[in-house]
Amino acid sequence: MRKKFALALTGVAAIFALSACGGSDAPAADASAQPLDPANPVVLKVGASPVPQAQILTYIDENLAKDAGIDLDVVEIDDYVTPNTSLADKSLDANYFQTEKYLATEVAEKGYKFAHGAGIHVEPMTVFSKKFDKAADVTDGATVVLNNDPVNQLRGMRVLESAGLLAGLEDTDSVLTVQDDKAKNPKGLELKDVNAEQVPQYYTKDNSIDLAVINGNFIVQAKLNKDEILAQESGENNPNANFLTWREGEETPAIAKLEELLHSDEVRTYIKDTWTDGSVIPAF
Repeated sequence: MRKKFALALTGVAAIFALSACGGSDAPAADASAQPLDPANPVVLKVGASPVPQAQILTYIDENLAKDAGIDLDVVEIDDYVTPNTSLADKSLDANYFQTEKYLATEVAEKGYKFAHGAGIHVEPMTVFSKKFDKAADVTDGATVVLNNDPVNQLRGMRVLESAGLLAGLEDTDSVLTVQDDKAKNPKGLELKDVNAEQVPQYYTKDNSIDLAVINGNFIVQAKLNKDEILAQESGENNPNANFLTWREGEETPAIAKLEELLHSDEVRTYIKDTWTDGSVIPAF
């Protein structure tokens, strides 16, 4: 089994590091198109968010991959930029961290030629508050921090809408169109946005933050108190499932096998048994 390692690149630093050194210092393995052989497994380098994606991949690597003829080299990545840039420059064979809407935005902006598999899991977007016990208690002008990427920002605002804190978001695309609109923001909430990985930090360290809308994977990483949940996205028929992504035209037998294992009964059971708090739920 190959030794796993982690990358902790964020924001501009991630982009700079990649442009300076061409991505990882070790090129991605050449996933053979030959039939898979457990005696000579094909190495796949897969970039993933630490929680839960890398954990799910590690479970597969330790329990299912060997007999399937693959060996996963799991690269943990903390930001939402590096996985796709590294896949595009072939530093990775695949990645596992994103939703269909996020990928569509990335493809439109950056011209990536990617393909992806079916949904594996959902990390429900969740509203946390230390100051209010329920949505009805939220006072006018309360400060809310959300993700700054367009897809997850709108997704977070829709959770606030479902809790009765925002309204009429059908034609909304960002906090900029909501902040000063009394019809959409009847309580005059002060909406602030930061990088997704920074939202839990603001919530735990900045006393001026009244509510925070946080991605499920960062909830687990930050070990947030589940008693502080004010509202949560439903997992039923959720279009925001995460999936495996690879370069278009390069779905090798090894990638196809990993896609199959990610949708196995064993992985479904692992997800349910590991995240009993509902912060991660199967999407298949």
